[in-house]
Amino acid sequence: MRIALIGYGKMGKTIEKLATRDGHTIELKTNDFSDSDDLSNIDVAIEFSEPESAFKNIERCIEKGVPVVSGTTGWLSRYDEMVKFCENRNGSFVYASNFSIGVNLFFKINEFISKLMKDHNNYNITIEEIHHVEKKDAPSGTAISLAEGIILNTDNEGWIPENQQKGKITINSKRIEDVKGTHIVKFDSEIDSISIKHQAHSREGFALGALFAAEWLIDKKGVYSMNDVLNL
Repeated sequence: MRIALIGYGKMGKTIEKLATRDGHTIELKTNDFSDSDDLSNIDVAIEFSEPESAFKNIERCIEKGVPVVSGTTGWLSRYDEMVKFCENRNGSFVYASNFSIGVNLFFKINEFISKLMKDHNNYNITIEEIHHVEKKDAPSGTAISLAEGIILNTDNEGWIPENQQKGKITINSKRIEDVKGTHIVKFDSEIDSISIKHQAHSREGFALGALFAAEWLIDKKGVYSMNDVLNL
């Protein structure tokens, strides 16, 4: 694959290392993507930028007919708008709050447990997410995805940051030096507690998942998630 890396931070550099190891070429790497960047020889763009620029970055790729894989979080208030734009332009787009294959399996485990817990209203549900201090959005996109999976399968009406409220899921966010990403879902009652946890040991899991999604997306049209990529 001939790849454009839009967002050349820690994730972009990890993707570059793994992509070149696997025989792919990086034709463009930038932190300042603009209309003047040439995408004519690009097979797929992988976008890990900033919340403020993600929408425009993805839009530019789709306008130029380039399939795009995005893992930037913090912009999803405009996600439905992007879906319509992609469909109108017959584009190709995969978005995930987390590309780690392990995390996407964790999402499914979380949904399964939530279904089991639906009729047991004596449990309060909290999510704790821990990331490195440079992560700008809080809660993380992964924590929000976990909360949405619980809401879909229980009577909880939504989520709230920090302060526990009956009928809503509490998400607690922590920022610590050099943490790759930890998520803990806890069902807590006066009698007992049930917890599930995912802990990333390196960024390679996220990068490998993004590369896998990029390979999968080529020659497809439409808007997809990691459920589609992994056939979950």
